[in-house]
Amino acid sequence: MNFNEKIVAVTGGANGIGKCITEEFKKAGAKVAVVDLDKNEVDCDFYYQGDIAKEAVLESFTKQVIERFGKLDFLINNACLSRKGILSGCTCDDFNYVLRVGITAPYLLSKLFLPYFSENGAIVNISSTRAAMSQEDTESYSAAKGGISALTHALAVSLAGRVRVNSIAPGWIDTTDGQWDDYDKKQHPVKRIGRPLDIARMVMYLCCEDSGFITGENITIDGGMSKQMIYHNDHGWSYDGNLLSLME
Repeated sequence: MNFNEKIVAVTGGANGIGKCITEEFKKAGAKVAVVDLDKNEVDCDFYYQGDIAKEAVLESFTKQVIERFGKLDFLINNACLSRKGILSGCTCDDFNYVLRVGITAPYLLSKLFLPYFSENGAIVNISSTRAAMSQEDTESYSAAKGGISALTHALAVSLAGRVRVNSIAPGWIDTTDGQWDDYDKKQHPVKRIGRPLDIARMVMYLCCEDSGFITGENITIDGGMSKQMIYHNDHGWSYDGNLLSLME
């Protein structure tokens, strides 16, 4: 996909999936602006270090992107975090901080950039399969991801005819180049763990003109994990009272 002279803004672009998204857009010819709390660890055209939970940071980032590039083609709302949940003492402030990063910031950036989107502009939000399924003690992150999925279809309707808005729900994406047990791979119907590139490629597709008839959608990329039914002693799965295990 060719993105020559396209302007892309990525939140949380210094590490993991966000870094891969940034680098892939750069390879395809785009100019990329990144905002992240961490120090600059990625090849981009403009880097803003700041906490997107703060409205002033969002306003300053938007202003500087437009001053440098004059427009925006694609906004990728990738940044989020977890402060765990109800079993580990996640406080009201902790919970609301995660929501500010994971939902409020994408909403405000969409609003701030709205006057500057070019024709055929797109917003891609990174949600998670945790928007629809959970492990214990994950309330802050799961709530944020459920919120960004809902925000996606709401924005798609409000911005109809101006900006397309979609989201992606990754499953297990290895951002560490870790050495994983064969069972970690075999539990996935595709028999491998996800890679950041799996997500970056879909982000780019949702931004290109080939996806021009897609808006308001949430696309799950999890190797089929959320589609398989799991029961005790069925198809190699066994429950020992605490967790499910995949057996030979």
